[in-house]
Amino acid sequence: MNSGHFTSFDNQDIFYREWNYQPQQKSIIMIHRGHEHSERLNDIAQSAQFSKYNIFAFDLRGHGLTKTKTSSVFMDYVRDLDAFSKFLYSKYDVNISDIFVVANSIGGVVASAWAHDFAPKIAGMALLAPAFRINLIVPLANEIITLGTKLKKGLIIKSYVKSKMLTHDPEQQKAYDTDPLISRSIDAELLIDLAKAGKRLVEDAEAIDTPTLILAAEKDHVVFNKDQKIFHDKLDTDLKNYEVLPDFFHGILFDSGREKVYDKIVDFAEKCFNRSPKQPNLSPDSFSVKEYQDLQNNIGNNLNFKFQKLSLGNIGKISDGMAIGLQYGFDSGASLDYVYQNKPSGKFGFGKMMDKNYLNAIGWKGIRIRKQQLLQLLEQNIQILKQQGRPIKILDVAGGTGNYLFDIKKKYPEADIVINEFVKSNIEIGEKVIKEKNYQKIRFTNFDCFDPETYKKLDFEPNITIVSGILELFGDNEMASKAIRGVASISEQNSYIVYTGQPWHPQLKMIAYVLNNHQNKDWIMRRRSQKELDRVMSFNSVQKDSMLIDDFGIFTVSSGKINVLN
Repeated sequence: MNSGHFTSFDNQDIFYREWNYQPQQKSIIMIHRGHEHSERLNDIAQSAQFSKYNIFAFDLRGHGLTKTKTSSVFMDYVRDLDAFSKFLYSKYDVNISDIFVVANSIGGVVASAWAHDFAPKIAGMALLAPAFRINLIVPLANEIITLGTKLKKGLIIKSYVKSKMLTHDPEQQKAYDTDPLISRSIDAELLIDLAKAGKRLVEDAEAIDTPTLILAAEKDHVVFNKDQKIFHDKLDTDLKNYEVLPDFFHGILFDSGREKVYDKIVDFAEKCFNRSPKQPNLSPDSFSVKEYQDLQNNIGNNLNFKFQKLSLGNIGKISDGMAIGLQYGFDSGASLDYVYQNKPSGKFGFGKMMDKNYLNAIGWKGIRIRKQQLLQLLEQNIQILKQQGRPIKILDVAGGTGNYLFDIKKKYPEADIVINEFVKSNIEIGEKVIKEKNYQKIRFTNFDCFDPETYKKLDFEPNITIVSGILELFGDNEMASKAIRGVASISEQNSYIVYTGQPWHPQLKMIAYVLNNHQNKDWIMRRRSQKELDRVMSFNSVQKDSMLIDDFGIFTVSSGKINVLN
């Protein structure tokens, strides 16, 4: 066994361990359950069943030998797992397709979120008693803890879980009770965030096509098995299995009879590794198509939404943000500009209060985070180009008013930027900024980004292209593919494409039934899962290399390479 540290997404050091490493072997990442740490996996990693695999594990934040403190944000643990997979590629030459994940309890939720939100092309995963919904025992416990987090920042609570609830094995019970690195405390905010994530993943499991084995413990008093079964049944893969282990407790990897569990995991992992990878295509996810059709057919449009729409039409204009949305469309560049500014304004005081609530909607919070993450990936690609001595040439295929590109222009005045935009009112707003700032080497064009002929008219050869927001508004993959092919037709070799996605949204119905779009129609969206969005990109030879996502799981920003020289 060897150990070390890797640097995660936020430059924090995370402790990890490695067993059995041999180049070219298939690899297994093991994720420990809450309260534990990677050293507890030593016996499992060295068992005969796993001897032909590279085994990797890391100590979650606030656990074991990782000095980085516990995070209250569940998505940080998912980002750590994504960063670890990239570290394994850079240090051990482990390809993502040669990875199988084994995860217990909370670790199972982390692995599931990684599969859902980042859509890594791993071989498969085994989820052992995944904690999609924790049994908190006390009635209204979730509500009480939520209230506690509002009354006391950094609230820590003690776990009720004892060793006898985890395993029948007396030796394993003693090992758990006497291990000085096992933490009994729980970050209350993290517990609430975990519950939200678990609910989201179970409801939206159709967005996951990763081959999955779920092993449930028959006598699990820590989590609810019902949610695990619902999750399994929804998964979009024909290679999946759900099995209830008779008489097992929650700590499946440490319970009596665990050797049989090892056999089940290895058997399923081999099936995953021997499976032929799916070929990229433009087929939409069937669940997403049905969801879109249901919205078009007004299914679920209740009295609440109808009242909201009536209220918006009657008094919405006293909120400046709502007034802009009503006039130009809530998906318009003008509307997004206002959301980015995030300065509540309105009439009669009450209008300003309405505007503040409007701007604090979870979707608009996500949009503002998306902008910052888009700038982050743009900066990342710009720095690579500068290191290569290449000029910065940026194209945005549907840039709205050019908002964030003015931030880039201010920082990199030498950058050559073309902003294509279909709506002329957005162009007028952007051109006014260019004139006021006297910016050079930045211009607007007015073409249809989905028309392949557009790209010939631009007279431009970009090395960074932005496809932001437009694919969230148009769910036709054939249209999307035409735009990406158009980008490829004019881009330099070894260029970058930065694209945004909306794999999930908690307010799709409200948006569809209450808000209008830039065409003055109901704002009905067909969302793409991240796996579908990446599939469309891969179909057009885009090689995804990095991705960012907000804490809510709503918006993603990805960067990929296009026109790559082999």
